[in-house]
Amino acid sequence: MILNGIDTMMEAAHLFKGKKLGLITSPTGLNKEYVSTIQILHENFHLAALFSPEHGVRGDQAAGAMVENYTDPITGVPVYSLYRKDSKRLGQEMLDEVDMVVYDIQDVGTRYYTFIYTMLYTLEDCTKAGKEIVILDRINPLDGVTVEGNILKPGYESFVGNYPLAVRYGLTAGEVAMMANEQTGWNAKLHVVRCQGWDRKMLFPETDRQWIMPSLGIPRFETALIYPGTCLFEGTNMSEGRGTTAPFEMIGAPFIHAEKLADEMNGQQHPGVIFRPVYFKPSFSKFQGEQCSGVQIHITDTRAVQPLETGVKLLFTIKNNYEEFSFLPPLKENSRPFIDLLGGDNMYRNENIDIPVLLEQFREESREFAKLKAQYHLY
Repeated sequence: MILNGIDTMMEAAHLFKGKKLGLITSPTGLNKEYVSTIQILHENFHLAALFSPEHGVRGDQAAGAMVENYTDPITGVPVYSLYRKDSKRLGQEMLDEVDMVVYDIQDVGTRYYTFIYTMLYTLEDCTKAGKEIVILDRINPLDGVTVEGNILKPGYESFVGNYPLAVRYGLTAGEVAMMANEQTGWNAKLHVVRCQGWDRKMLFPETDRQWIMPSLGIPRFETALIYPGTCLFEGTNMSEGRGTTAPFEMIGAPFIHAEKLADEMNGQQHPGVIFRPVYFKPSFSKFQGEQCSGVQIHITDTRAVQPLETGVKLLFTIKNNYEEFSFLPPLKENSRPFIDLLGGDNMYRNENIDIPVLLEQFREESREFAKLKAQYHLY
């Protein structure tokens, strides 16, 4: 039986007793019996505040939507937003409400996903305020061994990459917290309530857990597995499948020739995947209400697939064959294009880029990161 930190937290009940707790969580904050971490802390300890990441503590906010402060209608506990337009930090007025901050959110093991930075911001903010922080650890659905992609470079920090992680980093949230706490010299009062029974070589389907959507954009494990590669399309004028029932699995635009693109990608013989021509009309996001054509990526071998390299080659196959393709401009004046923030570097916009050389560079950086991260393995 595989247990997450919330399933074993009563063994560490001494950490929480007599303290005013602030909880950062999401709809994935559930124990093995599907009881929410909110309810467990509210019934057994003093839950003084809820802190909301992107999507809201109960998942009622859309991707990118700003979250306002409110009162949780079920527990009556005040909810403070960590996803505001002006800040994504724990302010001093929030921290004054609690003695300890507890974090329990299912991560997807990919650098772009924002929950990990909510955790790291919290770690830094708790350090400055002298508050304890507890990570209720959860397994990494993409396994705890495989590393893919480059390491984020200085100067490219943002809320989709704020720490020098590889794209697919092969760590649990608790391990990332331990690494950051030591590498940055924060020395926060950090406790990690460990998982039990997890072999870090396991992919999610090899566990006995049920998939709970960490956000509506990641509805299935297969979505999470291909996401390290296809999330890059958020930095382009291509639809990444938002507004469909297969986000990040379907890539397209009105100007794509679906059959031709599928044939070309299948001819490249990417391991563990097959490309199928598709036609779709997004209900929101890019090309809302417009007919798009493109490809759906079907995973045929979860062990063989190399999602980042597959996504990079798909991106440049489209870029090199369709003059309508473009990278999106910066969202704000004097800011970097979003593709740079996702890439953690500006290499994707380099007109003279050599893809085989780039991917070999990624592999070398992955090997370096794998050596570093091994020092922080808890499992």
